Amino acid sequence: MLAPPTPYPDAELVALYRDHRLGLVRLAVLLVGDQETAEDVVQDVFARLHGMGRPGTTTISYVRTCVLNGSRSVLRRRAVTLRRTERVSETESAETTAMIGESRREVLLALARLPRRQREALILRYYLDLHDAEIAEVMRIRPSTARSTIARALTRLLRELGDKA
Repeated sequence: MLAPPTPYPDAELVALYRDHRLGLVRLAVLLVGDQETAEDVVQDVFARLHGMGRPGTTTISYVRTCVLNGSRSVLRRRAVTLRRTERVSETESAETTAMIGESRREVLLALARLPRRQREALILRYYLDLHDAEIAEVMRIRPSTARSTIARALTRLLRELGDKA
């Protein structure tokens, strides 16, 4: 008699990928700025988690933290590359401008000018709709620090947008 097949050891990880991949890619897009890199970040996170072999311990909060850290790594590598090469003037294509409205573009540019931690906190709050405790867990800070970071980020973002008006 054959033994029943053992469940796939990473079934929990597969379920997390299936249920949350799109939201995680969207999070990474907001952090790194482009779809392809964001998909790579999320794919790398799940590949590393698969290799860890710790079934039962992977939560969506932990995966979000991994995506956040992966996005930070990408941004650090980009900064090093930019320092080594001559910065070419950034011009947006007419296609990009047509796809997103001018006011949304201004908000995204103002968001990009915020310090990394403030930008991350705002994205986690208003894009993923996470509560203070969840933001604190993902960013590995205290809930009170998350609240104050969000408050400072909003103040600075409104100031940036007010200067443009």
